[in-house]
Amino acid sequence: MNLSTALPGLIVLTSLVPGLVIFFLREGSHRARTLLNLGGATVKVVLVGVMIWGVFHEQVYETSWTLAPGLELVLHADALSVLFVTLSTILWFVTTIYAIGYLEHSPHRSRFFGFFSLCVSATVGLALAGNLFTFVVFYEFLTLATYPLVAHRGTPDAVRGARIYLAYTLGGGVVLLVGAVWLQLLAGPVAFVEGGVLYRLPETMHGDLKWIFLLLIIGLGVKAALVPLHGWLPQAMVAPAPVSALLHAVAVVKAGAFGIVRVVYDLYGVEFAAELDLLDPLAAAAAITIVYGSVRALSQDNLKKRLAYSTVSQVSYIALGTAIFGPLATIGGMVHLVHQGVMKITLFFAAGNYAETLGVHRISEMNGIGRRMPGTTVAFTIGALGMIGIPPIAGFVSKWYLGVGAAEAGDAAWVLPVLAASSLLNAMYFLPILYRAWFAKANAPWPDEHIPAGRWETTGALLWPPVITAVLALAAGLFAGAPYSPLQWAELIAAREYIR
Repeated sequence: MNLSTALPGLIVLTSLVPGLVIFFLREGSHRARTLLNLGGATVKVVLVGVMIWGVFHEQVYETSWTLAPGLELVLHADALSVLFVTLSTILWFVTTIYAIGYLEHSPHRSRFFGFFSLCVSATVGLALAGNLFTFVVFYEFLTLATYPLVAHRGTPDAVRGARIYLAYTLGGGVVLLVGAVWLQLLAGPVAFVEGGVLYRLPETMHGDLKWIFLLLIIGLGVKAALVPLHGWLPQAMVAPAPVSALLHAVAVVKAGAFGIVRVVYDLYGVEFAAELDLLDPLAAAAAITIVYGSVRALSQDNLKKRLAYSTVSQVSYIALGTAIFGPLATIGGMVHLVHQGVMKITLFFAAGNYAETLGVHRISEMNGIGRRMPGTTVAFTIGALGMIGIPPIAGFVSKWYLGVGAAEAGDAAWVLPVLAASSLLNAMYFLPILYRAWFAKANAPWPDEHIPAGRWETTGALLWPPVITAVLALAAGLFAGAPYSPLQWAELIAAREYIR
């Protein structure tokens, strides 16, 4: 087995093996657990770097196992999978550092970090899935690996939130499985291919393909939090901050959005999906979700719930870009896959810092917090302004391409007022937070019992992750045209997807 056949499997194993080993470590094995976590994350970063270079130069990386006739587990690297794997790998590394600091004195750390690594393994596996069967396997694996993380605290609220999460995602998984089995019976094993494969089927099957598309989108729409399938997401905010960051930026929500992209571009093909009139309903569902999530965010005083409804809105930009027929909109949707992840994880890191250091969970408690925790709040400010779409932060690039792409498409011009309304609503629910944080007078003196000796703000393990991701969000906007940037990679994906 050479590198081209081994690399995809090795990338999955770099988090799977440490995760399995961690389960058997005693709670007091802090050094061994940290070494396994950071060692696996570091090796994964190196291997993904090799894959980025290879895929950019059209090197083929594929690992496959035949489980039964017609059922083949395939891990395959293409431009789209590499984009998502890179996001997952880099943010897993940063989140691991954050989680080590956040859970330093918490019980059940071996259990947490074991499932944490399994969650990342599932995410990377579905990102590298070379066919629909492999995607479904890792998609369900992700559900099972994430449930214990949501329920980690063991409180009644945590257990209730985890059960709601499990009910929604297992239900969505069943619908996805029905669509996948139907498609397998209709067309045989189907691989993900740039430009799609289903357009080759005879016209007599087009009616079935429309129903299958609906089932697949519903199944994926649960994790992608499309309205009205989003109800689990605000409830899952009872999870610890590292889990919330993972759910919103890397794993569950992003997995659903990534799956929608795969179905449209690499199963059906965007041109064939347009011919079957499948894109307009998807665009409408995404637009409704964008506005609905923003409106609901306005009324949330709990900071993590406001961020959760913001995710409901922001992730649907990816589905919207996918559903607008045209390369510029595709670029906007693809690059937002990365940009939203980097900005949103910054916001959740900061929210976790406020809660862990000062016991602040509500926006009404944040008066003057910027002067008490300036580093964290600067990072939060960059993430929030990026979500609004203020240049030169990464979110502006995404929205610019989506808007220009909608105008270019002609019949999608209705998307422009949706984007404008969304940005206005983003400003309405983020700017008051920033005003409170920087300009309002603190309600009372801030407690300092959780501040380590010699430090003004918080521990380095909690402070540096949001600072790093905030810098990445800023750099992704400032250097959008640089080689190997998320924008350049999105342009590469669009160029390949529109060739059939």
